[in-house]
Order: sequence, then C-alpha cells, then structure tokens
Amino acid sequence: MIKLFRNLDSQQQGFTLIEILVVIAILSVLAGIAVPNVGKMIGRGEAESYQAELHNLQTGVTAMVASSENGALDSDHTDISDMSLVRVDGGSENLTMYMAGLNPDGTVKTGCTYTISRDGNMILQSMPE
Repeated sequence: MIKLFRNLDSQQQGFTLIEILVVIAILSVLAGIAVPNVGKMIGRGEAESYQAELHNLQTGVTAMVASSENGALDSDHTDISDMSLVRVDGGSENLTMYMAGLNPDGTVKTGCTYTISRDGNMILQSMPE
C-alpha cells in the first residue's frame, strides 16, 4: 500500500502555464458575452413589468367603471400610486376591490405613478429611477 502512494506522489504533475492561460482566456470570452446580456435582460424586465402593471390597472379600472352606477369614476386622479383612492359610486367601491397584485396598503408594486381620468383612461405618468 505504501508503495502505491509513493508511485502516485512521484507521478503527480501540475498544469503548465499555457494550459492555465488558455483556461483564463476561455473564461474571459464567456464573461465578456454573458455580462452585457444579463444587463439587457434586467432593464427589459423592468420595462415589461411597468407595461404589465399598466395593463392590469387599465383592466381593473375598465371593470370598475363598467360596473358603476354612473359609468365614471368619482374624480380625476393625477400622479397617484395609491389605487385605494380611485373610487366610484360616491366612494362605495375602490379599485383595490377589482385588483390583485397590489401592496397591502393599496399602492402599486413598481412605484410608478399614473394619471386616471373620470372616464377610466390611464396614462403611465412616471417610473421610479
């Protein structure tokens, strides 16, 4: 058994400098390709989340206006992110009753602000920085 360990120890060799440089070069090329693409995906994901939230809010506002007695919101709203303030029928119902995916306090998760007219039209006003 001791003879076997001596043979293994004496035959052990390391990597050459060329082999290490080749591995480093390959890893550098892969990192150079991957890092910019990850940054693009993160930015695109944020923009898509803002658009998805706008679509979901617009759907909720449309449903709320359609089921209201007078067919309109109680008032116009400018630069709001708290959807509990959007009300119909003299304040008896608010948008949080028609929406899922809001924070518990009725604010939007993305931090965007919206302008909503009485007839239910929505505009994405500002996005977080």
